Amino acid sequence: MPKNPPAANPSEDIEAQALPPGFKSGFVAILGRPNAGKSTLVNRLVGEKVAIVTPRPQTTRNRIQGIVNRPDAQIVLIDTPGIHDPESALGRMMMDEVEQALDGIDAGVLVVDAARPHDPADGKLREVLKDLRGPVILALNKIDVIAKPHLLPLIDAWHKEHDFREIIPISARTGDGCGILLEALVNLLPEGQPYFPRNQSTDQPERFLAAEIIREKAIRATREEVPYSIAVIVNRFEESDRLVRIYATILVERYSHKGILIGKGGSMLKGIGTDARMELEKILGVHLFLGLLVKVDPGWRNDPRKVRQLDWHRQLEGWTGEEET
Repeated sequence: MPKNPPAANPSEDIEAQALPPGFKSGFVAILGRPNAGKSTLVNRLVGEKVAIVTPRPQTTRNRIQGIVNRPDAQIVLIDTPGIHDPESALGRMMMDEVEQALDGIDAGVLVVDAARPHDPADGKLREVLKDLRGPVILALNKIDVIAKPHLLPLIDAWHKEHDFREIIPISARTGDGCGILLEALVNLLPEGQPYFPRNQSTDQPERFLAAEIIREKAIRATREEVPYSIAVIVNRFEESDRLVRIYATILVERYSHKGILIGKGGSMLKGIGTDARMELEKILGVHLFLGLLVKVDPGWRNDPRKVRQLDWHRQLEGWTGEEET
């Protein structure tokens, strides 16, 4: 099971590990517009699922660190929410997460959907690129769905936007070009000890991972019927030798959304719970009981106090909100 995150400094135990000369380590922020494929890329580079992925934009809400461990390097990838103009307390929190991700990084990767028209007047991307300290690689993603002749004009257009260290065409979905990107990132990192144990792939606590997997399954199950008013709070996370019991509340903003999530005779909620339980058992390697409730909380996205409760650091302290079926 994933371990709780260590301090952001190499520990004595980590330093004691035998490392090859010239070992490199550092932090890399993965940035981009919503639905550019950032989380898919992080999962691809790490080699396992550490961030949820849906076809809908603005799925990632918190900074998520995925850890790439190689014989010669440790790369800590910081998956960030999509860059957008915030219109709610939730949106402002997401953009704060982006800003905080830029603090102390060694390099950045701007992920761009190559299948979308290039917009040279994209002010938000310009702002973020301006604030970046250190080298930046542009990853032109989704090249598996565009015609090859379109790539060169696109590369030329982005060359004029920023002094990127490299522009690398990739497909996070198929893995095409991702090895080249990984090598380029290793070349940008400083020499140093690893920041995390070499067998660790993420810094996320299990209860945050559980909340994210449940949210992913709810978004996928409801498709376009329920907008991004879904949040998941883990109320209880109980571990024993043979079983993990998770009790979680799914927040929505409207009673109509609650009805959709529950479904006829509870069929929708049961399917969401089954899908989430099966994936969590595979990830955590334990048998699991998952109890889900749905609660209507109108306007929670515009309540800064409630939005702060979605931060996984706060979830570790527990949540005292009223549960209702």
